[in-house]
Amino acid sequence: MNSQPHDHIVKSYDEERSRLTNEILRMGEMAAAQLESALDVVERRDDKAAERIIANDDAIDALEHEVSQDVMKLALRGPMARDLREILAALRIAADIERVGDYAANVAKRSTALNLAPPLPYTRGLTVLGELAVRQMREVLVAFRDSDPVAAQRVRAQDAEIDTVYTGLFRELLTYMMEDPRAITPCTHLLFMAKNIERIGDHATNIAENVWFLVKGDEPLPPRDKRDFTNTVT
Repeated sequence: MNSQPHDHIVKSYDEERSRLTNEILRMGEMAAAQLESALDVVERRDDKAAERIIANDDAIDALEHEVSQDVMKLALRGPMARDLREILAALRIAADIERVGDYAANVAKRSTALNLAPPLPYTRGLTVLGELAVRQMREVLVAFRDSDPVAAQRVRAQDAEIDTVYTGLFRELLTYMMEDPRAITPCTHLLFMAKNIERIGDHATNIAENVWFLVKGDEPLPPRDKRDFTNTVT
């Protein structure tokens, strides 16, 4: 009979952990869907849909607040070492997802400015870059859900591909700008949008590293290949 209160506490703690995980997964899926929608409005040149995406960012912010509240509840239960890693990782991952939502909203916001210019023939590169970032986000959410450090490491390695595509797009847009002064304004918007998406890849990488930390603790991660050479473009 004496074990019943303890069993109830453990069950309650497990339920709160499960709730926290589900909140983070829901938040992450919202951010990934937000990016998908932003890429869609760029292609369709849909200002109304872009405004809805920008407004939806508040829902992601609200979920981050819920995650923070639930993390505090778990922290007050006097967790052990593994539980402390879960708490710290949850806070970090929620913050990264919130930034992904912000960057997706910024892409949508830039699209409305881009729509003031005639349709551009070179937005496809942005779509390719965005699709890679969406895939990276969805795969890292699965790694988090499954507490899978191997899958997290695969996602982390994918960031080099995003860097490569971003660098190529960056150089391509600079070329257009040099060849045609009329392209300077729209290409500048595309450059900012591309940088937002590249940063989303960085945040997905951060999430992957926190999944590794959650499972492996302080065990060092393998070196990561970085291929963003835009700082060296002349």
